[in-house]
Order: sequence, then C-alpha cells, then structure tokens
Amino acid sequence: MNKLSIGSKLPAFTGIDQNGKEWSSNSFNGKCLVVYFYPKDSTPGCTAQACSLRDDYSLLTDNNIAILGVSADSVSSHKKFSDKFHLPFPLIADTDKVLLNLFGVWGEKKFMGKTYDGIHRTTFLFDESGTLISVIEKPNTKNHASEVLGFYTS
Repeated sequence: MNKLSIGSKLPAFTGIDQNGKEWSSNSFNGKCLVVYFYPKDSTPGCTAQACSLRDDYSLLTDNNIAILGVSADSVSSHKKFSDKFHLPFPLIADTDKVLLNLFGVWGEKKFMGKTYDGIHRTTFLFDESGTLISVIEKPNTKNHASEVLGFYTS
C-alpha cells in the first residue's frame, strides 16, 4: 500500500457518484480539493465524518474547497446514505477499488485479532493547482470539517 506523498499531483480518475453523475479529476480544476476515503456508508464514524463536512459545507465552499467522498460501497448505497443525511457533495462508488488503490488506502487492517483487507480512513488535501499539500491519516470524524479548514485557512 503506497499512499500519495506530499507534493504529488492529483491522480487522473473518473468515478460515478450517488446520483449517477460522472466526476473526474478535471472536474475540480481551480479548486482546492478534499478527497476523503471512508470504510462504509451509514456506520457511526463514517456518518459523523460526512455530517461534519455537511454541516460546514458552506464554509468550505466559501473558501474554494470542494469535497469528494470515496468508498467501495455501491451507487445505491451511497444514494441512501446521501439522501438520509442530506449530503451536498459527491460520493464516488469505487466498487472496483480503482481509486482506493490509486490513492493507496486499500490494504491490510487488523481488528479484534483478525487481519483483513479494507479501506484505511484517510483524507487528502490538494491545492488549486492539484498538488497534494496534506494527508490526514486518522481524521477526527466528529470535527473533520474543522480539521480540513485549519489546513486551508491558517
């Protein structure tokens, strides 16, 4: 598992969101981009993280910051999650794990003595030119928007 390093350029990608809309890396030209990877729709930590970003979405967009969530869940799962919690940003359904591998967040995990492959909750922060300026390895799910804003506004 090789994560992107600081100074890397935003990898070229395309993906489908919860509404069936295609997004690509070029969709965010000229904006700061937050790409956050999370394990599973509608789980407590993932819901807290998404809702934190939702609650401060206008602050983020006012600072030219776009949000893109990614997990291996299906489009229909993302749709239910997004509708239930009124999420205003795209959630990419990466069921083939293309983006997960491209960003280096799919790999071995351990939980309660068991080892398995899964998504490492990680957030990547890119500037307006598409350069990676920070990686949050273990996001604070309840205050994730504040964490993100701190990098861009300090």
